[in-house]
Amino acid sequence: MILMKRFAFLVVPLWLMIACNSDTGTVQESAFPAAYLEEMTITRLQEGYKEGKYTVRQVVADYLSRIEAIDNKGPELNSIIYVNPEAVQIAEELDKELAQGKSRGPLHGVPVLLKDNIDTHDHMPNTGGSRALMNSYPSKDSPVAAKLREAGAVIIGKTNLSEWANFRSENSSSGWSGIGGQTKNPYVLDRNPCGSSSGSGAAVSANLCIIAIGTETDGSIVCPSNNNGIVGLKPTVGLISRSGIIPISFTQDTPGPMGRTVEDVAICLGALTGIDIDDPKTAASQGRSLKDYLPYLKKGGLKGKRIGLMKNDMGFSEKVDTLIRQAVASLREQGALVIEVSSPRRRTGNDAYEVLLYEFKDGLNKYLVSLGEKAPVKNLADLISFNKKDSVELRWFDQKIFEKAQAKGGLESAEYKNALKKILKATRESGIDSIMDANRLDALMGPTGSPAWKTDHILGDHFVGGNSSLAAIAGYPSITVPAGFIENLPVGVSFYGRAWSEPVLIEIAYSFEQATNHRRRPEFVVTD
Repeated sequence: MILMKRFAFLVVPLWLMIACNSDTGTVQESAFPAAYLEEMTITRLQEGYKEGKYTVRQVVADYLSRIEAIDNKGPELNSIIYVNPEAVQIAEELDKELAQGKSRGPLHGVPVLLKDNIDTHDHMPNTGGSRALMNSYPSKDSPVAAKLREAGAVIIGKTNLSEWANFRSENSSSGWSGIGGQTKNPYVLDRNPCGSSSGSGAAVSANLCIIAIGTETDGSIVCPSNNNGIVGLKPTVGLISRSGIIPISFTQDTPGPMGRTVEDVAICLGALTGIDIDDPKTAASQGRSLKDYLPYLKKGGLKGKRIGLMKNDMGFSEKVDTLIRQAVASLREQGALVIEVSSPRRRTGNDAYEVLLYEFKDGLNKYLVSLGEKAPVKNLADLISFNKKDSVELRWFDQKIFEKAQAKGGLESAEYKNALKKILKATRESGIDSIMDANRLDALMGPTGSPAWKTDHILGDHFVGGNSSLAAIAGYPSITVPAGFIENLPVGVSFYGRAWSEPVLIEIAYSFEQATNHRRRPEFVVTD
């Protein structure tokens, strides 16, 4: 049904249906407001501010118009839960600073969306997509939100997500939440955006912001970036603070930037790094984090790089394998040496899940306590009880993961400690570090995932393959970049490696991106 070239009568880009003039038969260039914002980059936006072509107020207002037209009407993408009612006022203040010759840096006046599990102290709640937290207003900004505001970014709204970051039901649909409903894939509207940062991925792809912030425990930045045809960077755990973010795992959670270009993602990353006394993981970033990753945007950055193609990540789709082989050819043309490698047999599955169950219960209970007396629910047990009484929350999906987590003890448990020790050794010492040492590699690579599957609220998600888990469980960085299309659905390639190797991964990803330019804007295709 997605074969546009062969069966063009079955699929129609929605923007063509909207843009067609019934009197003349002509088609406009864009059906949506503020076409100048489509594929806008941070650098071009800053040039526009400097030259007086745009004001921050104009840009923010125009993005809000696009959200209304695309997210709420038109394709009804459903990627955004809340719009910041103070966004235009904030923009006006930033315009005043520019008029006084003051700029806070490259993010000054840049519209940003935050996944709705990241605390902001404003008129927007932080819900995790759950109706249980629909009236939960944090008492302070998370460090992520605070750093963005300090850098001059305008937080224009909160994005929809797989509820509780996809850690509630064992049979759910990515991009669905009790508050936001189902987010759609902007390339083909009945296809899935993947999760849990589904709204962030879809909104960036549909040009509803310049940058969005997602979070990942395992795949929740890179998979939505894959399905929505954008760049997503999952940093080393500890490079960016997780304080004020609804947690799943102390070991694996991290926020990260999602954008349409590697350059935009690199600019945003530099603004988010730093040590936070409330997040012990960030202490390890001392001397390893940077405030500026732009020096690593080198078009010739692949020359002499040794990259391991992880054979274990391949084989789930011949069409995906073909795209990855084409990516390998491009890397070699640019001077990289690509070597086929395999990881040792991984035995992390059940242990990794056990660690998540223990850490989710502990982390979520602590987060709910931090909300104070006004917290709508006080702990995981309250949350389970709330869902049972709610008319929406269990309509499609169960809460078996919640119930399994509630049955766990505390983090002093021997079962937890043993499982944690085993998975870290398997993915670090005996995993990524071992493979890279043995082959003298700068990075590993593999397909980020498959083309987007059809959204299905009856059977849930249909994951076919991907490579997020090794880096996610290790707490190591990964970046995904568009690698091409299968019919009109994007597929990404991931580059991942050792802890704190963001600079070299950015260098590799940027060189590949600049040589291939696979990103293209979505057309909101409607299928029969």
